[in-house]
Amino acid sequence: MLKIQVNGVHDVVGDDLLKYVTKKFSKLDKYIPKNARQSAHAEVILKESNRKTEKNNCTCEVVMHLPKDMFAISETTINIYAAVDIVETKLINQLRRYKQRKSDKFTARKLLRSFKRKP
Repeated sequence: MLKIQVNGVHDVVGDDLLKYVTKKFSKLDKYIPKNARQSAHAEVILKESNRKTEKNNCTCEVVMHLPKDMFAISETTINIYAAVDIVETKLINQLRRYKQRKSDKFTARKLLRSFKRKP
């Protein structure tokens, strides 16, 4: 199970936003390889800028720690919920590549073992 830590910068994370973030990122378990699920954890940092001149003032940053790898993804938009959605899709793409890269080695070894001749 993926451990998720949610922090807010310059703002307190409300219960609705906390539930939304945990619901979104708890679905990422299926994209993580089985052997990495126990040690995987994600840090979600939500920032809101108070500057009136900036149009994009809500930022969502995710740092995901996996065995022998780390992903850092950030997105800034007008709405914090939209930023969470965009970061989730980016993270899914990264995890798909990670899972494919890690599982290809295992599959190749297993396939080679099956074709080896036994005396």
